[in-house]
Amino acid sequence: MRADPTGRSFPAMETAIRVHGLKRSFGDVEAVAGVDLEVGHGEIFAFLGPNGAGKTTTIEILEGFGERDAGEVSVLGVDPAHATSDWRQRVGIVMQESPGEQELTVREVTELYAGLYKEPRGVDETLGLVGLDTEAAEKIAATLSGGQRRRLDVALALIGDPELIFLDEPTTGFDPAARRDAWAMLDGLRDLGKTIFLTTHYMEEAERLADRIAVIAGGRIIDEGTPATIGHRDIAASEIIFALPAGLAEPDLPDDLLALAQPLRRDGRIELHSAAPLADLGRLGAWADGRGIEVGELEVRKPTLEDVYLRLTAEAAGVPTEEVV
Repeated sequence: MRADPTGRSFPAMETAIRVHGLKRSFGDVEAVAGVDLEVGHGEIFAFLGPNGAGKTTTIEILEGFGERDAGEVSVLGVDPAHATSDWRQRVGIVMQESPGEQELTVREVTELYAGLYKEPRGVDETLGLVGLDTEAAEKIAATLSGGQRRRLDVALALIGDPELIFLDEPTTGFDPAARRDAWAMLDGLRDLGKTIFLTTHYMEEAERLADRIAVIAGGRIIDEGTPATIGHRDIAASEIIFALPAGLAEPDLPDDLLALAQPLRRDGRIELHSAAPLADLGRLGAWADGRGIEVGELEVRKPTLEDVYLRLTAEAAGVPTEEVV
C-alpha cells in the first residue's frame, strides 16, 4: 500500500492510465502540448485546470472520443483510438449533463442501461451502492432532486461494473449538504476498487476525494502530487493572522516578528508568514504577555489547495504572484 502525508493509503498497483507526449492542435491552437501522466488502479485521480487549459480535449482522447496528433496513450492496457466494444464495457462515464430517459423510473432507467452490458451488476445492488433506496427506485427520473439525479448518473456508470470511471464535475450546482452526501457516496467507490478520473472546479472536493492531483494549464501538466504535497503545499510557510489592540500597530512588534510581516490586510489585521509557526506563536505570546495585552482574531493556516491552484495557474499564465487574490 502507498500512503500520502495525510495518512490515506491506496494500492501500489499497475497503471490504469498511462499518457506520454500527448499532443492535439486545432488549426493554429495547440490545445494539448505534450501531456504526460499516470493513474494507478484503484486511485481517485483529480484532473484540474482552468477553462481552455486542454482538460476536456485530454479527457475525450482518454475516453476514446477524441483524436490526437502525437503521443502514446494506454487506458486499461488499450489504446483508446482503437477501442473495441469489450474495452468500452470496462469503462464508465458520468458526464456533467445528465442523459435523457426522464419519463422512466429510476429502476427502469437502470434496467435499460444494464441491458447494454454482457455482465452487468445487479440493479438493486447498484442502486444501493449509490444510496437510492426502494422508494427512490420507483420515482420518475424527471422528479428527482439534483443530488438524487447525480446518484442515478453514477449508478448508470456503475451498472456495467467498470474498472474505470470518468467523473465530470459531479456536484456542480449542489448545496453544501448535498455535496457532502455525494462525496460520501463517491468515497465509497474506493472500497469497490474502482479507478476514478475526476474533474472538478471545487478545490475542497478534490482535496476531500482525490489520492493524487494533476493541474493542467496551457496544454501542459504544470504540477502533480497528493492534495497535501502539490505545489509544495506541505512545506509552504504558514500564515499567522491576528489583530492588535487599539493604540498598537505593526511597527510595535519585535524585530524578529516584524521581519515576517506581509503588507497590511484589507481587514486591518496583521499577517506573518512563518516557516516555524509554533515558535513564532510562542514569541508573539511572550511579547503580548510582556506588554500586558491580548492579540485578537488569531488565525493560523497553511495555504489551501485553492491558494496553491491559483498560484500555479497564475504562474503558468505569466501573472505575477502578488496579483493573485
